[in-house]
Amino acid sequence: MTFIQALILGIIQGLTEFLPISSSAHLVIAPFILGWTFPEQQVLPFDVLVQLGTLLAVIIYFWADLWGIIKAFILGLIKLKPFADPLARQGWLLILASIPAGLAGLLLKKAVDQAFQSVVITGVFLLVTALFLTAAEWIGKRRRSLETLNWLDAVLMGVGQALAIFPGISRSGATMSAGLARDLDRTAAARFSFLMSIPIMLAAGAVEIKDVLDIPGLSGTLPMIGVGFIAAAIVGYFSIRWLLRFITTHSLRPFAVYCAGLGLLVIILYVIFPH
Repeated sequence: MTFIQALILGIIQGLTEFLPISSSAHLVIAPFILGWTFPEQQVLPFDVLVQLGTLLAVIIYFWADLWGIIKAFILGLIKLKPFADPLARQGWLLILASIPAGLAGLLLKKAVDQAFQSVVITGVFLLVTALFLTAAEWIGKRRRSLETLNWLDAVLMGVGQALAIFPGISRSGATMSAGLARDLDRTAAARFSFLMSIPIMLAAGAVEIKDVLDIPGLSGTLPMIGVGFIAAAIVGYFSIRWLLRFITTHSLRPFAVYCAGLGLLVIILYVIFPH
């Protein structure tokens, strides 16, 4: 992997982690279209650490929200009133929303690993993301704020996050679609979607970092990984800010069209030029 390749993949990760177009799909598709192949010992550490770059971006962007939730959560436990404060209640809902993806990651790891080897499966799942986004915009009434979020909303958005362990199903797309289908407004769905990504990304990073550290010759690839990490963090931060502004006046349908077009393109290219 060269520095330019690492930079491009880091930018792709930063752009697509939070836009509802699937970062995992783009990290599978980009090397396929560009004809890049990487040594297996480079792929895992790069994917894990570059994703940590986008984790850093979302933590920085929502730091004030996170700190408020953490303080209220702890105070609620100390006072034996865990659900009295709305922010503490939001913390419990974030925990609840993280459970489905955690279980899916443990139970479906083998199937997910196989899916990441198939660009065709990735293309099909992009079509599924397009369907989710289109259906959510059609069904949702967009009349509820974040303060009205309840346990069923959290569970359904958590199920959306669980589905997104497969490449091509956008994490933000699936979770926002679930929120919109429950009549949350776009901003509320997006903010909770971003916040609920933090626990699961932390857990996934913690689980996989041990395997990464055991990879021989890791130190030789760290400079390239560092480039990707920084690019993903910077671009990810501005992607969050842009999307939250965009959805105040626009629907998610353009992202649905993009996912459908890219999914079909990938499937067609694979049929014509299999490799």
